[in-house]
Amino acid sequence: MNITALILTYNEELHIERCINSLGDLCDRIVVLDSYSNDATISIAKKLGANIIQHRFVNQANQINWFLNNFSVKTEWIFRVDADEIVSHKLKISLKNEITSLSQRVAGITVNRKIFFLGKWIRHGGVYPISVLRVWRSGMGKCENRLMDEHIIVSGDTVHIEGSISDINLNNLTWWIDKHNNYATREAIEILLNKKLKNKASERDFSMSRSSFRKRWVKERIYSNIPPGFRAILYFMYRYILRFGFLDGSKGFVFHCFQGFWYRLLVDTKVWEIKDLAESQDKSIEDFILEEYGYKYINTRSDFEK
Repeated sequence: MNITALILTYNEELHIERCINSLGDLCDRIVVLDSYSNDATISIAKKLGANIIQHRFVNQANQINWFLNNFSVKTEWIFRVDADEIVSHKLKISLKNEITSLSQRVAGITVNRKIFFLGKWIRHGGVYPISVLRVWRSGMGKCENRLMDEHIIVSGDTVHIEGSISDINLNNLTWWIDKHNNYATREAIEILLNKKLKNKASERDFSMSRSSFRKRWVKERIYSNIPPGFRAILYFMYRYILRFGFLDGSKGFVFHCFQGFWYRLLVDTKVWEIKDLAESQDKSIEDFILEEYGYKYINTRSDFEK
């Protein structure tokens, strides 16, 4: 099939075998880019025939771009898959049937992503379908340089292929909350450091998926202009009522509350906290974030150079 699968891992012994097996015979090569796991991730992946590379983790974008900049991918296509994701049979068939006939102008392929929470597929609230760019031609794509909400961008056209990847994480709720708490810190830092974030998505960027662009445009042009805290309430109501999130049942209610309200409120609160702490210590926000979290200013986008 002339595809290399790229899987980022850190302590993914619960998921890695399931993920690799879901790829089946789709890929010529499977690369596991590991952040020095201390569980059985590496031994499981090796047993299943994956190539193992290890590199210290900074963030998703840094990890992906480090791989692309330092290793020669000999296949025509790269397929990024998260360790806790499963590739559907329909997607594999679609890729096998369509990828060889694509025009050379096509540099990226978008697919649908399903999210599961506490074992339930979340189908409403604007969560599905979401198309994500996960397959791109070697040498024609890289990851945006962002702490959060990073996307693969390509120098060329994109097409959508039917089929899905399913995000089904098997860790417990405490792990999920801890992960999103960390995400909220990184997003708050990015909001404060990326002074040019506002109005960045003023024009349609055809190098990412349409749904990703729409989401970012709304977030940067509308959501960011609503008062902090209050916008978390409005966003939850939009998802749960206007986008029919209530149809997802009791587990869906918990998901939309956590991901659509608690997380957004947590981000706003961390922005307030960082500002207050920096002021109380008579430091600039940039200096405080560097000392407290180790992050410097980053660009909101790494423009692809042909």
